[in-house]
Amino acid sequence: MHPLLIALAAVYGAAAGLLVPRAAYRLAVEPEEDRRTACPNGHLITGVARGWLGLARCPAVAPAALVPAAAPAPVGPSPAACRAYGPARTAAPLVTAASCALLAAAAGPRPELAVWLLLAPVVVLLGTVDAAVHRLPDVLTLPAAGATAALLGAAALLPGHGGSWTGALLGGLGLAGGYFVLFLIRPDGLGFGDVKLALTLGTALGWYGWGVLFLGAFAGFVLGSVYGIGMMIVRRVGRKAAMPFGPFMALGTLLGLLLGAYGVS
Repeated sequence: MHPLLIALAAVYGAAAGLLVPRAAYRLAVEPEEDRRTACPNGHLITGVARGWLGLARCPAVAPAALVPAAAPAPVGPSPAACRAYGPARTAAPLVTAASCALLAAAAGPRPELAVWLLLAPVVVLLGTVDAAVHRLPDVLTLPAAGATAALLGAAALLPGHGGSWTGALLGGLGLAGGYFVLFLIRPDGLGFGDVKLALTLGTALGWYGWGVLFLGAFAGFVLGSVYGIGMMIVRRVGRKAAMPFGPFMALGTLLGLLLGAYGVS
């Protein structure tokens, strides 16, 4: 165990997770809609990288601590109300911090840990968008696949790595191919965005071998099935209702990576 490494990974994950809700809110639109440029209360989203990087709060309203005592009371919603970006505002930092800490505990100071830490907030962002609107934007899935493959290629050149770059590439192609077949068989049950996400997740899982790849993919299907059955039991959805599968793919991948990393420790 590496307590300092785990603590640093958790802090990094929490900080990165704080940036997820705003980006998720802007991306969580239907394919025919433009990405959002205003917060839930109608204030224009501005800031770093054209407003994409920042906390889930309205930048148009100054925090109360920065308003002079003699200043008149602001008209409109309070800063706290402007922070209403949904449950992700609290959940995303916690999920990302926990994921990064677990990955650091499993992988230790091996080179691939840097790849997992960079990938974690992106996958949490994708899962958040998918949960909101049942879609996985190409602007995230396609670059994530290329970046994961390239970064693992760099990790494979460093001493002390615990995986295979060839296995990663084959794993990405294999899992994406499997999802593509499922998409052709039942396009109403699996979106093409899931196929593109499988390319990224399969690359990550394939780094540790085919056994980890199968385990991570299988875990995703099991978790998704349990969730779907549970929702039907409590009558929240019908048998043919669509559900976001990206979060379960991500969770299955996390479990696979943890076991894969521990296996090569």
